[in-house]
Amino acid sequence: MNSRKRLLAVTVGGALAATMAVVGQSATAAPTEPTMNEAFTDAAEEFDVPRDLLVSVGYAETHLDGHKGEPSQDNGFGVMHLVDNPERQTLDQAAKITDESVTDLKKNDAANIRGGAAVLRALADKAGLKAADRERIEAWYPAVAAYGGADSASLKRLYADAAYDFVSKGIPTKGTKVEMSPQKVTPERGKLADAKAPGVGTKSEDYPPAIWNPANAANYSTGRDAAISQVVVHVTQGAYAGTISWFQNPEAEVSAHYVVRSSDGEITQMVRDADTAWHARGGNASAIGIEHEGFVDDPSWFTDAMYRASGALTKHLCDKHGIPKDRAHIVGHNEVPGNDHTDPGPNWNWDTYMGYVNG
Repeated sequence: MNSRKRLLAVTVGGALAATMAVVGQSATAAPTEPTMNEAFTDAAEEFDVPRDLLVSVGYAETHLDGHKGEPSQDNGFGVMHLVDNPERQTLDQAAKITDESVTDLKKNDAANIRGGAAVLRALADKAGLKAADRERIEAWYPAVAAYGGADSASLKRLYADAAYDFVSKGIPTKGTKVEMSPQKVTPERGKLADAKAPGVGTKSEDYPPAIWNPANAANYSTGRDAAISQVVVHVTQGAYAGTISWFQNPEAEVSAHYVVRSSDGEITQMVRDADTAWHARGGNASAIGIEHEGFVDDPSWFTDAMYRASGALTKHLCDKHGIPKDRAHIVGHNEVPGNDHTDPGPNWNWDTYMGYVNG
């Protein structure tokens, strides 16, 4: 073979080998991870759950943020907030139904969404939903209400109504990874139709605009060992209804005086000002704790409605208890000595908040 033919053979052979190598690599490459949008579609189809309802439950729980596998306040994980605590074990339930590992359910969005769909379908089966019922989003209300894990009828309704509100209004398109079109629905509340919102008819004696819905007596102390001298700002690391439910769980051993909702600034008081909530370790005796719905690393929860409502509450508390309206006396959980928490975190806008406190 002359040198020209030999060079051609080497060139062609090398190219063929390279092509075969690429083909071989493609054949053995790991499958592409589905997008969150695809994960919701796949999970909804697999477990026969209405996709937009599944998305709405996830958004109500976490704003579709898995928080890199970090737990919520009541030890819930991932986009769908699969829980592992003494009262609820939806994480373990999801693992058994899906054969996904607990680690993947905690840290992998697609696995977590699949797990959430599996649990929601199991609750639908328990509620007696047949195939025809499962086609109608309205009929899923009892299953959604149960997914929140609350004991009282009023909290179940509060939780389910929040999810159905997102079905009707849609979820914010900015910053989200999921497509969803709003659709007007009239949820079939069944036995929960007569359930009142938590604290309806019972207003707070300490702050009349707030709803009074007390924490479990096992989660706070009666009375004070020191005069009230500061307000501590917290972030719940969870949803509004879930936080209220957790403070009413005797296993929690934690509470705050007030909880503020992200969407509209609704406030629930759970511990009287004169009593000691368990929220800031060494600061408990002299502080009033205010929890704000959301997660430290996700600024989408910190709405103007929340800042305004909480600012008005803090202004009232400072005036009532003689607390100076400054950053030495209105502090974050992370600023209380002896605490290892990071809330309210870098996304909390102190200038905006203090502007409302002093406005």
